[in-house]
Amino acid sequence: MPPLVSVPTTPSLTPTETPSTPPSAKVADTLCVRMDQALVQSTLAVPLVEIQPKPMPAEFGVPITYDVCQLQLSQLPNGPVLRVGVSLQLATKTTLAQQQKALKGQAAVVGEGGFGNATSVVFLFQGRLYKVAGPKATLAQYVVLAQDVVRQIPGVPAPETLIVREGCERGTAAVAKVMGAQATYRRDGENERGDLVCGWISTNGVLTTSARRTPQAVAIMTAFRKLPTAQTIPLGEEAYVDSATGRTSIRFGDDKLVDLVPLPARAVDPDAMTQLALAVARLYR
Repeated sequence: MPPLVSVPTTPSLTPTETPSTPPSAKVADTLCVRMDQALVQSTLAVPLVEIQPKPMPAEFGVPITYDVCQLQLSQLPNGPVLRVGVSLQLATKTTLAQQQKALKGQAAVVGEGGFGNATSVVFLFQGRLYKVAGPKATLAQYVVLAQDVVRQIPGVPAPETLIVREGCERGTAAVAKVMGAQATYRRDGENERGDLVCGWISTNGVLTTSARRTPQAVAIMTAFRKLPTAQTIPLGEEAYVDSATGRTSIRFGDDKLVDLVPLPARAVDPDAMTQLALAVARLYR
């Protein structure tokens, strides 16, 4: 998914092992822990509200990446959740206005200004953006939840700059070549299956690596292979890089895909993406 303490200067990108309770989880999960669960339950008319204790991967985006936590809203597997996020990057009213224009939200009276719709609210408070998102409701209901988040922010530490998994360090040199700069922030973690999620964030872009399972893996890669800008990489059952967007995918077996995704999508040096794929592929076998 701040900033009540001074924002630390960016430290050296020396690799460090992620602690058992990642700092990012402390920021976002504290907001989830502090939220009024009875208010959430009554506002969204859901059967229950439970904290999901496992740290969540960051919500990567350009120009904003969020540390997030989740509140489970039912006992059903893959049931609805409420996600609460705090931006890694500092933000201003200009940032908020740009986000509102890009996402086409309606104005919302919360914090120092915000916007939203029937499934989410984004607002500015003390130099960061916050995001509350979940099942379909109304903008007014999400404003109620966002106002509760505002009440919980005092005392919450600012997001850590670097959260690094040792395995992800294999790709850092290649990522710098693709992005044209060293990462300002790092967000490494894992998904619900325990696969690594590696994230490098700079002032102008994001690059992530992650894995997914899908029975359509072969069909997806067949379509990828047919792109006029696709180039083959000698990895897995098959692997390709799209030189027009930078997106790179590797297939392992019949149902596992590993995706390397630069944001924003743009033409990149396919050799640099190939070097990144070669560096991190072993993490996902």
